[in-house]
Amino acid sequence: MPSLEMRYTDMPGTQCEIFVAAATPLVWEIAIDIEAPARWSRELRRTEWLDGVAAPAVGARFAGYNQHPVIGAWRTISQITELDPERAFAWCVLDADGRFGEAMLSSVEPMATWRFTLTPEVGGTLLRQTVRIGPGRSGLSVAIDRMPDKEGHLVAHRLDELREGMHATLNGIKAAAEQRQQAD
Repeated sequence: MPSLEMRYTDMPGTQCEIFVAAATPLVWEIAIDIEAPARWSRELRRTEWLDGVAAPAVGARFAGYNQHPVIGAWRTISQITELDPERAFAWCVLDADGRFGEAMLSSVEPMATWRFTLTPEVGGTLLRQTVRIGPGRSGLSVAIDRMPDKEGHLVAHRLDELREGMHATLNGIKAAAEQRQQAD
């Protein structure tokens, strides 16, 4: 359980991991598919590549369309910041439309930073997903502005929501990879 003394400005984060009984190249193929998480996420509805790009590369951007019962619908722009084949895939999420503050297109102050890491193991792959929130403004920032005395609770609740989504994504990747592994 996260500390209720956490502050958004501390850029708190969380991680989840799962063992996937499938070869690392197969797990990698699913992990870098930007459309895959929308199949399992309660918040992310869909994604699309931007700027004529159709595959992951450092600097490539994609839009994410999200829905949350408390803050409604919004679009983000993500920029890939790391791509180490079959090892690590990371991206930062930007508030390009200024929904939660000043529009931000620079990866210097992302709303969040996400990362998958893959570690080959006997019989499969250890897949880990991490997220760090902030320092850029987000829907959580708006809630904290309205209830500053509840910041620790709000941050802890958001990390719980993100962990729930991460578990769903990791379980989805596991199921898809293991199904493909068995089919091969």
